[in-house]
Amino acid sequence: MAKYIEQENNTINLIGAGTNIKGNVESSGDIRIDGTLNGNLRTKGKVVIGNTGIAKGEVHCKNSDVEGKVEGKILVQELLSLKSTSSILGDISAKRLAIEPGAKFTGNCQMNVIDTPTSLKNDEPNDKAKQPVEQEEQKKSK
Repeated sequence: MAKYIEQENNTINLIGAGTNIKGNVESSGDIRIDGTLNGNLRTKGKVVIGNTGIAKGEVHCKNSDVEGKVEGKILVQELLSLKSTSSILGDISAKRLAIEPGAKFTGNCQMNVIDTPTSLKNDEPNDKAKQPVEQEEQKKSK
């Protein structure tokens, strides 16, 4: 039987200082944000938000180091590291969390294993999953 082995992508993507991106970003590699991202970010790699970086929206990743600002949810499969210059306004969900003195965090924190925050699949509900419920509702209305 053949095994499917997912290869790691060692690509590093950079949103440089002075760059402003509006929209969602999906990647299988690491991402560093020194500019501004207005939208959701989903990657299988590591997210680094530099001192000048701002992320407004949901961030889903494997690991993350935050030195800048996040306004929105941040869901990390492994380790979230909040540096002394970081500012988080939103909820955190991570397996492990490291917070340096001086870091600012306003929101809720949930420490647990996240099943698949980094999958790049569409989060829309499956139509097949709706069918049994719809069929039951049709039976009831008859």
